[in-house]
This record gives sequence, C-alpha cells and structure tokens, in this order.
Amino acid sequence: MSSRRTSPPMNFKTLAVPNVPRGRSGKHKQIVNRIISDLEQVHEGVALKIPLAELAESKEKVRSALNRATRKAGLNVATASDDDYLYVWNQKIA
Repeated sequence: MSSRRTSPPMNFKTLAVPNVPRGRSGKHKQIVNRIISDLEQVHEGVALKIPLAELAESKEKVRSALNRATRKAGLNVATASDDDYLYVWNQKIA
C-alpha cells in the first residue's frame, strides 16, 4: 500500500495571476461610456435624451451602471425617465 494521498480532481480551470483581467468591463460599459462622453460635451442646463428602445438592458440597470461610473469619475449627474426616454444631465454642485 502506498502512503501517497491523491487529491480530488479540480473543479475549475486555473490561470496565472498576471493573466487575470483587471477592472470592471461589464455589459453596460459601451452605453455608459457614450453617455459620459456626451455629458462632457453638453452645456449646463442641457439633458441627454436617450431612447429606452435603444438600450440593450433595462433603464434601471443602465442607470445603476451609469451611477457607479459617474461616482468613480467624480461627476455629479442626475437622471429622470418617462415611458420612452432616459434623461441624463450634469447637475450643478451647490
């Protein structure tokens, strides 16, 4: 009899740590980047009018992703919506 212990088989594949992707690159990244790019170009008092029909995800998920990205970037942004559009604008810091 051998005293050698056998390990159970691995459940998942492995990857060297330097090859692990860093940073968040979620499915909302493209639309959020487009919104932020437009927000950087509009004047105060102007809102972006984004058709909900053009969003791949729900307005709540896009709004949440936008909130995370703008907070991280130090932007003060407000949102509103109706049945057809998501409105986004730069909010003045009081």
